Amino acid sequence: MNRRAFRVFVSSLIIPGALLIAPLTSYATEQGGQRRDARDVRQDTRPEARQTKAECRAGEEKTRAECRQDKRDTKQDGRQEARDIKY
Repeated sequence: MNRRAFRVFVSSLIIPGALLIAPLTSYATEQGGQRRDARDVRQDTRPEARQTKAECRAGEEKTRAECRQDKRDTKQDGRQEARDIKY
């Protein structure tokens, strides 16, 4: 095989390969951004859950178990919102 034919052969393999890789990198970047946004939502939910529990305990209207459940519910709402962002 002469050099010119070899270059054409290699080029015919490299160019389609590069075209296939380009969309994958943009998808990975987009997916990474979604994961960061979801993580931010979950992190923002934590202080809200603590605040919910503190307010519940200060009110003394519910038992400690009910206040814990309120906190869990608040955190679960944040997790669901994060899932909605990611998927």
